Amino acid sequence: MTVQNFDTGVREAEPSILGAPTFDDDIDSLELRLGADSLVWKFYGDVRGVLGFQRLAGTENCIEQLAKGVEDHSIIFNDFLGRAQRSGPPIMRTVYSDDPYLWGHRVRDFHRDIKGTISDGSRYHALNPELFYWAHATFVDQVLFITDTFIRRLSEAEKEQIFEESKVWYQLYGVSARSQPQTYAEFCEYWDSMLERFVPTKTIVYATGYLRQGIPGPSFIPKPVWRVVSVPLNAFMRTVIVGTLPQQMRDVCELEWNPRMQKRFDRFAAFMRAMNPVFNRLPMKMLYLQWANEGWERTGVDPRKIHNG
Repeated sequence: MTVQNFDTGVREAEPSILGAPTFDDDIDSLELRLGADSLVWKFYGDVRGVLGFQRLAGTENCIEQLAKGVEDHSIIFNDFLGRAQRSGPPIMRTVYSDDPYLWGHRVRDFHRDIKGTISDGSRYHALNPELFYWAHATFVDQVLFITDTFIRRLSEAEKEQIFEESKVWYQLYGVSARSQPQTYAEFCEYWDSMLERFVPTKTIVYATGYLRQGIPGPSFIPKPVWRVVSVPLNAFMRTVIVGTLPQQMRDVCELEWNPRMQKRFDRFAAFMRAMNPVFNRLPMKMLYLQWANEGWERTGVDPRKIHNG
């Protein structure tokens, strides 16, 4: 998959929806689910994944067609956190629920009418395979990056396994996989090529404003007090959250980064990895997000005892 393939395919601006299996296909026998033995189950729903929220949402929206879809069809500018809360759970249920095919198609069908034009007049459609796969790729990257950075180092074989599992995950949406890389090495090449396409979209510039200007204080805290108490919070955001971002995103969003900040980020990441044995002793409801925890409870498997490296 190259940038040229993306440019050509995305301008078709046509949905490519796959037909649903029929009851005659015996859905339960199809390889259309992940389970407790998968690395995606182990790591995707881990609470430490929230440290990658800006990387996930940000990389998605540095691609103009996707960002314009959010701008045209979402309430992100009026309810940024609310949008995240509404879109996140269905995607997580696609992985962890007992009916992943249903949830995957529900996520897909949210996007049936998301279409329009971008700045050069060309059309986009959210269910165009090149655009829809890019959105999925950012979730795959989140699992790989957050696990390797904040949980524990992944071996090359484990990274390859996560990518192979991500292909099953993508199947659940019922959108053509024509743009999907076929190997982990191809995925890395694809990812790097997409980073070079990043632009400062209206959506992403807005969504990263708090990293440039500081977190706005709640109305119930006096402004002079907030200026004092927000100092460590803003310092954390500008080191840890900006530290998770690829340099291309920092550049288009005009986010400061330097070697001194990188060293601080590396120390924080190393501390988090060193604390992994402690995290693995936490109660399940503290270690996993709600929808992941429901999946583990249903299977009766304790993930704290598996895939610890």
